[in-house]
Amino acid sequence: MIYLILGILYESIIHPVTIISTLPSAGLGALLLLMAAHLDLSVIGIVGILLLIGIVKKNGIMLVDFAQHAEHNEGLTAEESIYRACMLRFRPILMTTMAALLGAVPMMVGTGVGSEMRQPLGYAIVGGLAVSQVLTLYTTPVIYIYFDRLQTWLSRRRGMQAAARAEAQPAE
Repeated sequence: MIYLILGILYESIIHPVTIISTLPSAGLGALLLLMAAHLDLSVIGIVGILLLIGIVKKNGIMLVDFAQHAEHNEGLTAEESIYRACMLRFRPILMTTMAALLGAVPMMVGTGVGSEMRQPLGYAIVGGLAVSQVLTLYTTPVIYIYFDRLQTWLSRRRGMQAAARAEAQPAE
C-alpha cells in the first residue's frame, strides 16, 4: 500500500522503491537491540517497529522529494540533486530522529509498575532509529543514483525498440 501511494505521488515506479529501501534497516536495528536485551518480540515491540516505518519512511521521502524537485526545477543531475538534498535535509532528518530516539529512552530504561510492558517499545524505537539513521544517510543516495541510472537505461532501451519497430513497418 505504501508503494502504491508513493508511486502515485512521484509518478514513478522506481523512486518509491528508493524510499521503501530504507525500511529494512529500521526493522533490523529494532530486532537486533531487542535480541541484545534478551526481550521477546511482543505486540508492543511490533507497535514500535510500525512506528519506525513512519519515521524512517519520512526521512527517505524528505531526501527523494528534495532531490526530485532539484532535478526537475533546477536541471541538476541525479548525483548533484541527491547530494544537495543530503546536505540541506541532514539537520531536519537528524532533529526528528533524535527527538524520537531520545523520547524513547525513558521507556527503554524506565522501572516501575508496568515498565516491563513498555520496554520492548523503547528498545525497538531506539535500536531501529539508531541503525536506520546511520544506514539511511549512506544507502538512500546510492540507491537513488543507481535507480535513476536504471530508469534512464530503460527509457533509452524503450526508445530504441520503438525506433526499430517504426523502421520495420512498411510505409503506406
